[in-house]
This record gives sequence, C-alpha cells and structure tokens, in this order.
Amino acid sequence: MDCENKDSELRKSGSSRTSSAGSSLRRRSLSLSLSLPKHLNDDDDSESVSEAGDIGDRELQSNRYSGSGRLRLIGENAPEHGVVVPISENSMLESYANPLCSCDPNSISSGTAVSPTKLISQPEHKKNDEQTEVPWVLAYATCLLFLAVFGILGVLLRYGLQKLFGPGIVGATSDHSYMYLDLPSNMVGSFLMGWFGVVFKEDISRISSQLAIGLSTGFLGSLTTFSGWNQKMLELSVEGQWVFVVLGYLLGLFLVAYSIIFGIETAKGANWLYKRTTMNSSNPGTNYHWRVDSCKRHLIVIFFLLLILASLWGMSIGLEVNEFSSGSPKAQLWLACIVGPFGVWIRWFLARLNGRGLGKSGLLKWVPFGTLIANVSAACVMAALATLKKAVDTQTCDTVASGIQFGFLGCLSTVSTFIAEFHAMRGSKYPWRAYVYMLCTTLISFVLGTLIYSVPVWVENFN
Repeated sequence: MDCENKDSELRKSGSSRTSSAGSSLRRRSLSLSLSLPKHLNDDDDSESVSEAGDIGDRELQSNRYSGSGRLRLIGENAPEHGVVVPISENSMLESYANPLCSCDPNSISSGTAVSPTKLISQPEHKKNDEQTEVPWVLAYATCLLFLAVFGILGVLLRYGLQKLFGPGIVGATSDHSYMYLDLPSNMVGSFLMGWFGVVFKEDISRISSQLAIGLSTGFLGSLTTFSGWNQKMLELSVEGQWVFVVLGYLLGLFLVAYSIIFGIETAKGANWLYKRTTMNSSNPGTNYHWRVDSCKRHLIVIFFLLLILASLWGMSIGLEVNEFSSGSPKAQLWLACIVGPFGVWIRWFLARLNGRGLGKSGLLKWVPFGTLIANVSAACVMAALATLKKAVDTQTCDTVASGIQFGFLGCLSTVSTFIAEFHAMRGSKYPWRAYVYMLCTTLISFVLGTLIYSVPVWVENFN
C-alpha cells in the first residue's frame, strides 16, 4: 500500500510538473516572441527582399533557397543579437517527462541561448545535401560553365526576339518609339523568371543548384537587359522625344512587372496540376534520379558543358571572322556571343553584395546593391560606347562597340533580377521601397547617361 501511494504521488507530481512546465513554456514562448527586437525582424525582411533575385556565389556557400532561407537566417542571426531562440512546446514537454533527455530545463529557464542547429529542423533534401559534400572547385566550375552557356543562349534569343518583333517582321517595336527593341525580351524573361526563378527554383535546385543559377542568373539575366532599355531612352531624349522617354520607362516597367506576376501565377497553377496528377498516380512524389550530388556527376556535367561552350565559342569566332569585314548586324551578334559570358560572370559576382547593406552595421540592407551597381555601371559604359561610335564614326568601331554593347553590357545588366527584387519589395511590409529602388536605378542611370551621351551629342552636334 505504501508503494502504491508513493507511485500515485509520483504520478501526480509528475503530471503537475508537466502541466506547470507547459504553461510556463507557453508564457515564456509568448514573452520571447514579444521581446524579439523590432530591428531584427526588419533586418530579416530587408535582407530577404534584396536577395529575392540573386545572391551570387553566396548561394553555393549557404545553399539557401525559398522555403527555408528565412528560417535559417533568423536562427543564424539570433545569437548575435542576444535573442533566445524559442523551442516548440512538445519537445520541451518531452524533455521534462524523459529523465534521460540531454536538455536541461534550468538552462532554458535561465535564458541561455540554445544552438539554432539543434532547434531548427531542415527539409529532407537539405539533409541529403549535407551528407555528400562536393569540393568547392567543382561547384564553382560547374556554376561558371552553366552561366556561360546559358548566357550565350540568352544573347541569341534576345537577338531573335529583336528581329521578330522589330520593324522587319512584326513591326511592334522600333528604335524611334517608346516600344523599344528589347521590350519583348524583357517581358519574356520576366515571365520566365516567375517560373524558373521564383516558383520552381527550389525544385530545380534539388537536381542541381548550379543549374538553377544558370537558368535564372545566366539565361534569364542575359535574355533581359536594362542597359539597352536605358540607352534607347537616352537616344529618344536626344531627339527631343521626352514624352516617349516617360512612356518608355513607365510602360516598360508596367509590362515587365505584370509579366513576372503572370509568370508566378501560371507557374503556381502548373505546379498545382502536377501535384494533383502525381497524387492520383500510383507512384506519387518526385524521384530525383538525375541529381548532381557527387564528384563523379559534377565531372560529367563539367565535361559536357565544356564541349557545349567550346562549340558555341568556336562557332561564334569562326562566323565573326567571316562577317567582321562586312560590318553587318550578324558580325555584332557573334562578337556579342564571344564577350557575353564575361558580363554574366561579373554580374554574378556582384550579386553577392545583395542583402549586405553598407558598412559593418549593414545600413540599407533592403537595397540590392549588387544588382544596382551592375545595372548602373552597364548603362554608363553603354552610353560611353554610344558616344564613341558617334565620335569615331567608322565601320570597325561601330561593329566592335555594338558587339560589346549587345553582348557584354547586355549580359552585365538585367531586368529579370531587377523586377524580381521589385516584386518582392512590393509584397513586403514596406512596399514603398520598391518604387524608391526603381526610381534610384532609372534616375541614376538616366542622369549619368545624359552626362556621358546626350550632352556630348548636343555640344558637338553629332548626326
């Protein structure tokens, strides 16, 4: 009887301790969530919107994608700000009930910080990523080759869309209208950015993170161009078509902004249909048999990418030699294919500045400085080469300068990444930041372009 009484008392005391622990944990979790510094949440939101388009080679290092990036970001930054990471109530109740649990309740009640890696569970494919580590040399080489190959393909498609919608065939765009020549490629690239850069990027990254970077940063970033858009507006301003300049910027921004929205919505619909189809099938789920997750598979991918890049460059060099003396648009195209990958690589390395802010304190983290620097610098160099073409006025100079403009500078600047960041800012807690970012990019580029291109043309009276 004494033993039974003792057992019943132990059970009662254990249940009372469990209930009291649960209530105290609920209160503590609430107090912790309320005591999170506001600037920490704001910094997290700012960093996430500025990293919506691209983060450069940091994406290979951190392996952060949509769906898990913000959670890991909070966990990594919380100890730096002296924040105790909240723990789920069920796990804490188990720790109180199980005497063999390694978690000490006193340490939690005293407010000591717990390692985020023990508290934040990662998705299954992230765990598989960490199990097979690939040397960074292979990862970087694969990524650079993907960027180069997809960059050349983006240049070729941009040229094809210019010819298709230009005065020669459809006639929807021209050099002397606010419907500038690169508008169709910017719209198509922004639409596809909603597919491959937003909705399906994580699914593609499960096969190969380098492939996801190559599609979004390489192909779509080269298919779209901000420097070409800005240069056409400068040329319209020189001709005195100021109404066309305003319409070109406003209509261009409106069309690409709704292109990415349309892309995201259609991609979500396609994803829903795919999930419904696989759910009703006998083999639900996705098996990633082609996943590039080992050194051997990376070497195979590198080998084939080298063959493709060598073929594209060899073809471009051979055709450039034959066409250069004619000074035709094809000569400019093949030169653009040769120099285009270098613009993609520079833009990708600049993208690591996105989400970092200025200085050690990280001022203005919400501004994607990497994308901003790439677009503004490309627009300035584009204007300088346009001035050089008018000053020298020779066929050779025109071919070389136009090839560099279309290839190197067209790939250095981007609209797809820019509009992805703009879209993310519009959906954040501070939607006004999207329009400030847009105005800063366009105004700085146009003002500097006016000083570099328009003023010399007006002063020297170039034809």
